[in-house]
Amino acid sequence: MGNIKYPAVKVKLTGEDGNAFAILARVQRALRRTGRPPGEIESFVAQATRGNYDHLLRTCMEWVDVS
Repeated sequence: MGNIKYPAVKVKLTGEDGNAFAILARVQRALRRTGRPPGEIESFVAQATRGNYDHLLRTCMEWVDVS
């Protein structure tokens, strides 16, 4: 996991709601909060929702630092 797109953006997923929509919203909020442009957030959502639950989690880990 050495190639995180935004390693400074930290998102806690462990111990939180594991619902795919909740995870997606949590990462979107973190991206918004750290000043990422709306188009970039839309790209994240499009990529994250392109597959199943495992794909969503992998995409989150590619974009932000998850714990």
